[in-house]
Amino acid sequence: MKRYIEGKSRAQMVLMPESLDDFIGEDNPVRVIDLFVDELDLQGLGFATAQPAATGRPGYHPGLLLKLYIYGYLNRVQSSRRLEREAQRNVEVMWLTGHLAPDFKTIADFRRDNGTGIRNACKQFIGLYRELDLQAHEEPEGRATPAGALQARIDSAILGH
Repeated sequence: MKRYIEGKSRAQMVLMPESLDDFIGEDNPVRVIDLFVDELDLQGLGFATAQPAATGRPGYHPGLLLKLYIYGYLNRVQSSRRLEREAQRNVEVMWLTGHLAPDFKTIADFRRDNGTGIRNACKQFIGLYRELDLQAHEEPEGRATPAGALQARIDSAILGH
């Protein structure tokens, strides 16, 4: 008689694979990061690689690398090598990057080449964070999550609601 909770066998095949979205709650801060970066005008903020080159190997979208950078900033993961490891093993980062895992050199080059854009984006993010008071977890009425609060702000700014 077994008296312990047992996990699934690692070799067990499943009929319906679990999606990463199932592991990320509606109130998870990575959803706020995702919404925020998707609404930014990266070229206007000063990101050098906002327009892809016509030739050569395609690079990572600067928005993806900015999401990874902001995630690291909020979670005190500053090293490019540690961010690389997080992208390979952390479910939140996998969700945020769509299973892409840039190497440390790519992350470091992004920081070096886009300092102005990163500073401008972080200023906006910190201002938004303070405005919505996400640290205190007080969401505006009608929205139950920080991501919902951000979506409400985006809706009001874009649609005038």
